[in-house]
Amino acid sequence: MAAPTGIDWEWATRTGGSLSKEQRRKLGLTIARTLPGDALNRARLALGRRGRGTLEFTGLRLPDSKLAVAAETEARETLTPHMLEHSFRTYYFGRVLADLDGATYDDELVYVSCLLHDLQLEHPTPGRCFAVTGAERAVAFALDAGADPARADAIGAAIAAHITPGVADDLTDPGGFVSAGARTDVIGARLSEFDRDWVAELLRRHPRHDFKRHALAAMENEAKAVPEGRIHFLVGAGFLTMIRRAQFAE
Repeated sequence: MAAPTGIDWEWATRTGGSLSKEQRRKLGLTIARTLPGDALNRARLALGRRGRGTLEFTGLRLPDSKLAVAAETEARETLTPHMLEHSFRTYYFGRVLADLDGATYDDELVYVSCLLHDLQLEHPTPGRCFAVTGAERAVAFALDAGADPARADAIGAAIAAHITPGVADDLTDPGGFVSAGARTDVIGARLSEFDRDWVAELLRRHPRHDFKRHALAAMENEAKAVPEGRIHFLVGAGFLTMIRRAQFAE
């Protein structure tokens, strides 16, 4: 399963993330196909069954290219504490899931995309999706940092795609990597595949800072600002309830 055809970077920049009736129908079908897997994940968590997904923190080297360092600085200077730590957790969850799936990925590209994927989430623009405005801002940032235009566009495409249902199935795609990691952190998707102690250590290193409350408020504001957008569609499909019942304390 993948995201419906046509909901891509070109569509995002052209429409600002406004869905057509047909696109909403296709997204509804995509979401319906995820329900059995999500239900199984919740059941495993309720029964206390956890997987072995981990990543060794000791000695771990994060991308340290000029672009990666600049992106981390940008994230630290512009994001609120709860969104900053969510961005780091998105990257770490994504790495473990990619390893579990045997997916290869461009570490610099996904690192930068994860750090910058929510630049605009708490600053909605009426009629234009936060993932699109954030992607455009990230592209401009990457170009200013000296990135090749094609690479900057790849970062923008990943950020614009990360809230589209279905993209998380392919972690070789940067948008899928960001989406999968963010879904784990926001709604607990695939959380049962992670080692319990490793998740606890990740939360010690990158605390949630009452993340659920902030995420719920941001999603509600985004849905109101962009009634034709993907977040409005997801809210109608029960996304806020999924955030509330994710198995994180906050």
